Amino acid sequence: MPRIRTVALAAGVALITRRALRRRIAASPLWPLPALEEPVSGQPRSRALRLRVARHETVAEGVVQLRLEGARLPGWSPGAHLDLVLPSGLVRQYSLCGDPEDSSSYTVATRLVAAEQGGRGGSREVHEQLGEGAVVEVRGPRNRFPLADAASYAFVAGGIGITPILPMLRAVEAAGAPWRLLYGGRSRASMPFLEEVEKLGGAGRGRVTVVAQDEDGLPDLAAFLDGTPSGAAAHVCGPEALMDAVAAVLPDGCSLHLERFTPRTSADGNAAFEVELRRSGRTVAVAADTTVLAAVRAELPNTPYSCRQGFCGTCQQRVVEGEIDHRDELLTDGERAGSMLICVSRARGERLVLDM
Repeated sequence: MPRIRTVALAAGVALITRRALRRRIAASPLWPLPALEEPVSGQPRSRALRLRVARHETVAEGVVQLRLEGARLPGWSPGAHLDLVLPSGLVRQYSLCGDPEDSSSYTVATRLVAAEQGGRGGSREVHEQLGEGAVVEVRGPRNRFPLADAASYAFVAGGIGITPILPMLRAVEAAGAPWRLLYGGRSRASMPFLEEVEKLGGAGRGRVTVVAQDEDGLPDLAAFLDGTPSGAAAHVCGPEALMDAVAAVLPDGCSLHLERFTPRTSADGNAAFEVELRRSGRTVAVAADTTVLAAVRAELPNTPYSCRQGFCGTCQQRVVEGEIDHRDELLTDGERAGSMLICVSRARGERLVLDM
């Protein structure tokens, strides 16, 4: 009898799955399509959690910290981040800055970015809509910025870029490894976790250099990194210009590890190319000043997307032919072999063929 019940249950699940797939196909604007494998777009990249905002507090000018509580949460390591699905449906990525040993909560922080500064609404939703008691969907954690195994460390953080660096500082301090930090920001009042960072550095030990632009101007990265021993690992999180500047002056023999706020750029710039959408039998032109996502959505307006920065994975598509210029911060090397995030990545040649 138990075996019969198990077989019947499996058959029922399979029937429900087939019916759901048929409904999904029937609702597709591209049906009927050639009999190719299922596309990867829109597939969840990890199990989603629904967590409660237990604490919402301002930790610096324009910076809010959220404590998200749940039960038996997946573990994480310094450098990891979460995807937050915001009330509007937007997906945004925030570095974990709490305690990896705490399995009952995650802590993230975000700076409010105004529209005139390039903000697209995500940070405002966090600040204004995720109050205490709100429930938010969370995906992850994932870590594309792990703490390297090294004999010593040099850290450089710009503004909110301190969030993934802070757990690293705690970890290397607990391990007794030599480390130094340069922490820069517009003003001391705008720099989150400054008090904890200075306490970790220890008074008079010279391990923490704080540079507030309204008082000190721009940081002297060459002076800070001068003398960094061979074999040291430099971890940098902040604006693109800061990371480029560190890369230019980092001494030989040191490894460089970066966490970006925005999609990576190409030294060769952007060139126009053509994208064939194999399933729908259409071809679109991608101009130098637009994205594959924008060009595709002009033809297929229901194409899913969210972050438009190469972080969330919503717009991932399988590539049938062509060489890809990957500019995302999410896909693994294995995934990059046959797919791309069309919001930021481009073609290395004149043509790509997508499984769409």
